[in-house]
Amino acid sequence: MDKNAPGDLSHLHPLARELATLSPEERVSRIRADRWIGYPKALEAVERLEVLYDWPKKQRMPNLLVAGPTNNGKSMIVERFRRRHPPVTGRDGENIPVLCMQMPSEPTEIRFYTALLSALGAPIRTNLRLHEAERLGLALLRQVGVRMLVIDEFHNVLAGNGEKRRAFLNLLRFLGNELRIPLVGVGTREAYLAIRSDDQLENRFEPFILPLWEVGMETRSLLASFAASFPLQYPSKIDTEDMARYLLARSEGTIGELAHLLMAAAVVAVHTGEERINHRTLTLADYKGPTERRRLFEQQLL
Repeated sequence: MDKNAPGDLSHLHPLARELATLSPEERVSRIRADRWIGYPKALEAVERLEVLYDWPKKQRMPNLLVAGPTNNGKSMIVERFRRRHPPVTGRDGENIPVLCMQMPSEPTEIRFYTALLSALGAPIRTNLRLHEAERLGLALLRQVGVRMLVIDEFHNVLAGNGEKRRAFLNLLRFLGNELRIPLVGVGTREAYLAIRSDDQLENRFEPFILPLWEVGMETRSLLASFAASFPLQYPSKIDTEDMARYLLARSEGTIGELAHLLMAAAVVAVHTGEERINHRTLTLADYKGPTERRRLFEQQLL
């Protein structure tokens, strides 16, 4: 049998083979859904989080800072880990082993505790004072059994002035010491600069960097995994060095942009009957890279 003939779906992952038998509309819907690609750096990051999760309680807990460019897979890694340790509701109430929250755009102490209480689903009074918010936040974190606190948009620490920033960094030190749980910061390169501004925090937060993707075997392996995950009838031969160079140039080196570009091309492949990602479907894809999007937006402002 011709390996490239419709009906021979050996080029797909087992789950994608099942999806490839669905209608075009259903396949497009599945193509547009989020997908986890377990590339080595992402698996290493999840494993590092698991090590921290199982760390025995001690006076000085280790912390982790997951840093990298915007749209480079940080949130997907955190979500993958969180789903391994989902909230559980039992007779004694809700247990939330991994709590994810977002750093406020202006990181004052009261706004941080308000965001923390919101992530916990707690009702918040508009006139809540700092000491009340702190006491309530700590009590609820203990009550629901939080074993790890993940703080996204960690780079927002730099938004405050020097005095506010120092107060907020002191809050993070206090939180780690008081709860004896690991803290995980998630953010851009600026998040690392924020940590470096405080010697004690720099010693406590170990950086885990997710760099931009470059042409090489790891990127080609990633592209092969993407190709095998889209429910298309024909093989998408995108794991070559030339194709990797082309795709990284268009997506500007982040996995989020790369996934968006490939997803758009896969949708075109279904709609046109091409049934594979190639230069034609990539050219027709409804996708513009970050620089081009900014340029078009700036033109519209003129």
